[in-house]
Amino acid sequence: MTAKTLISSLLQYKAASNAELLLALNTVDAEPHTTEYRAALRVLNHAHVVDRIFAANLQGERHSYAANWSADTPVLAQLAPTIRLTDQWYIDYISRATSSDLEELVDFTFTDGTQGRMSREEMLAHVVTHSGYHRGEVGRLLPKIESTAMRDVFAGYLHRSDPPRTQR
Repeated sequence: MTAKTLISSLLQYKAASNAELLLALNTVDAEPHTTEYRAALRVLNHAHVVDRIFAANLQGERHSYAANWSADTPVLAQLAPTIRLTDQWYIDYISRATSSDLEELVDFTFTDGTQGRMSREEMLAHVVTHSGYHRGEVGRLLPKIESTAMRDVFAGYLHRSDPPRTQR
């Protein structure tokens, strides 16, 4: 398996897990006004902002974010479609990337002004692991969604997306 194949699979897993979590959040009754629900959206928005920052870094473009959090947290109806679009952007990006693209080191500036340098594959790995961490955080904030979103594990995703894997 190549790094590109693995990262592609991880980005597809990220998109599927985000979609499951967004669906679960959309079905939670009477939660939108609770402190925990607002905190969960803030965490998801943070992960999304970081995704957008790294998308800009991967493209060698400047982004408009002064921090990895935004002052205002969007409501789920605003946040969900932008998360889905960004997830698709990453899937499309990896589909076009070559092995040499992924190995290329990219210089960028973190939102705090610190200089950074990572390979493109390291950036993509960061995006996957960072979002997974925060999906887990949302599950801890909103235990009511646990039964719906607890399938957020890579092995489970691989077997759901490719059922022949479960056959011997």
